[in-house]
Amino acid sequence: MKEVMPVIAPHPLNREEFGINAGEEGQDTPTASEQSSPRRGSVAKLSMLPLVALIFYEVSGGPFGLEDSVRAGGPLLALLGFIIVPFVWSIPEALVTAELATAFPKNGGFVVWISAAFGPFWGFQEGWLKWMSGVTDNALYPVLFLDYLKRGLPVFAKGPARVAALLLTTVGLTYLNYRGLTIVGITAVALAIFTLLPFFVFSLLAIPKIQMQRWFVMDLRSMNWRVYLNILFWNLNYWDNVSTLAGEVDKPSQTLPKALLWAVVLVTFTYIVPLLAGTGAVELDRAKWEDGYLADVALVIGGAPLKCWITIAAALSNMGLFEAEMSSNSFQLLGMGENGLLPQVFEQRSKYGTPSLGILCSATGVIILSWMSFQEIIEFLNFLYCFGMLLEFAAFIWLRVQQPNLLRPFCIPLNTAGVSLLLLPPSIFLLSILVLASLKTIILGVFISMLGFVVYPGLEVAKQKRWFKFSASPKIYPKDVEVVGSSSHDAHDEGSGLLT
Repeated sequence: MKEVMPVIAPHPLNREEFGINAGEEGQDTPTASEQSSPRRGSVAKLSMLPLVALIFYEVSGGPFGLEDSVRAGGPLLALLGFIIVPFVWSIPEALVTAELATAFPKNGGFVVWISAAFGPFWGFQEGWLKWMSGVTDNALYPVLFLDYLKRGLPVFAKGPARVAALLLTTVGLTYLNYRGLTIVGITAVALAIFTLLPFFVFSLLAIPKIQMQRWFVMDLRSMNWRVYLNILFWNLNYWDNVSTLAGEVDKPSQTLPKALLWAVVLVTFTYIVPLLAGTGAVELDRAKWEDGYLADVALVIGGAPLKCWITIAAALSNMGLFEAEMSSNSFQLLGMGENGLLPQVFEQRSKYGTPSLGILCSATGVIILSWMSFQEIIEFLNFLYCFGMLLEFAAFIWLRVQQPNLLRPFCIPLNTAGVSLLLLPPSIFLLSILVLASLKTIILGVFISMLGFVVYPGLEVAKQKRWFKFSASPKIYPKDVEVVGSSSHDAHDEGSGLLT
């Protein structure tokens, strides 16, 4: 075992300073704001199955939205993408999330990690980028919900009826989120079952119709790399979103890594199996492979009843996606309030234990951003997300190098050089998304990113002049960080396994 030199810092750090009870692994000690809430202790925490369902909806929600990958690259590249990208992107991101979310099991997630590595300024920038990306992503789902419904109810295609339905859908789903994570988790489990069951039937009925040569069609001359990579990335990212509500998870050090593992397996097969069935069972017409086309393939494979089932499942899946994203976005703002990065009012919880102002801000952002087109939304949210993830990977490596003895209930079983190599392919993938972005996305994305550099000093002025009340920042910044304990145990040489 390699000897590790201790890190010298002004203030020793133990897990209590993070709001984590060192006496009981995986349990959280409530923050001051949580202790002052009369209902906080009575709110049930997320267990394994609801957590897996929430992660599933934070990342995927079912094989809806993958059709454009076939249109952009053909069946072979679409299949290869959904087989390879989970190894290049999803698994590394999930592993980083498992390690850091269990080391810092607090609401706010990646904001806390970046703050611990680089200080509050960069912690705020991470929160700004990820919240803007998340709210933009959530603006898709009420729109997609109505896009599926309009196939059977044309009144929702356009005009006042569509606008009214969009607002009512957003308000109704926001209220469900307000009622608490337990309800959201149970709803996510029920929706996941209903969403995936028709695709099980779809795949079984497709088997006699499959012609394997259809899987190997590829035409690089008409390849649209920008659309192809953005669709793959959008369908397989946001694994770190679960970290923003880590403080709401029951025994997070045990539950989070296992939930992420099962969610990775579930999401990967959710894409690959229906894609194999759909592309193999019908003649290829790439022009038809657009959002919602799997329902038309279902008509060929199983008739009108299966098409109707998949259409309803798609509509309801967007409800699950909305709820999961809203939960992550709102609890992220709550965590930023608890860590002194936003005014204390963001810490306030409803009687159901949910972050009231965080939900209100996130819902307002959804309504404002819902005017953008599907492709514009995806490219823009991916652009912001890429910046956030590069910062996240940098913080992960920094903490491995500077804080090797930080208590990590789950640890990727690789040393620092090993995890650096693990994160090299996903980092190249992130850079490729940024390079291929349209000029419009680059200009808007850089503007929003730079805006965060203005908002943070403004909040600091408000804090100094006491215009708003801020919570005292916990000691999670570099000047406060020191190793846990005095042993020479090398946390990154003896990492726990995924199911430890």
